[in-house]
Amino acid sequence: MAIEFLCRKVGMTQYYNETGECIPVTVLDAQPNRVVQKKTPENDGYAALQLGWGERKPKHTSKALGGHFEKAGVGPQRVLRESRVEPEQLDEFEVGQDIEVGIFEPGQRVDVIGTSKGRGTAGVVKRHGFAIKRRTHGTHEFFRHGGAIGAGAYPGKVIKGMKMPGRLGNSRVTTLNLEVVRVDPEKKLLFVRGGVPGHNDAVVCVRRSVRAK
Repeated sequence: MAIEFLCRKVGMTQYYNETGECIPVTVLDAQPNRVVQKKTPENDGYAALQLGWGERKPKHTSKALGGHFEKAGVGPQRVLRESRVEPEQLDEFEVGQDIEVGIFEPGQRVDVIGTSKGRGTAGVVKRHGFAIKRRTHGTHEFFRHGGAIGAGAYPGKVIKGMKMPGRLGNSRVTTLNLEVVRVDPEKKLLFVRGGVPGHNDAVVCVRRSVRAK
């Protein structure tokens, strides 16, 4: 298992490589991730690192979380996430240690996990890509409807999973096998080819791709 490194999505821009090719990239603010807690198979039943990202004012932190951070010897963190690791990897990290963006390198393949933009309630055309009815031969008032949703006699009900109108977006999305174009350790930036889930300023997780050979 690979560490899921926390970043903030800054936005998209263009990057020109050595050959002059223009590459669309997403810029990620890759501030150091701090190890707040270690979960061990003996105590918790699984191996994981609890990572913190971003600074937070103590007055905006609950007493319970404040005591948790104080026990780890770190300041209040804005975001806390658990990252599953192999049990033998736990010895490589210590509580309070900073994990830098240098764990990635140009050309590496990564997966980016985030929450997609919420689009609210949407119809079947926008949500599922249904075709729009022809606006001729007497068709009216049903241009963007979904049509029949099942038989009346048998089974006499709507089949579970039928594509219908409903909430679109605001769900966990993983974009697989993206290329790391550039790593800037000084400015704490990570450039990833293509788009990643979420709005600007959203927190995303970056990990070594599960499809990487």
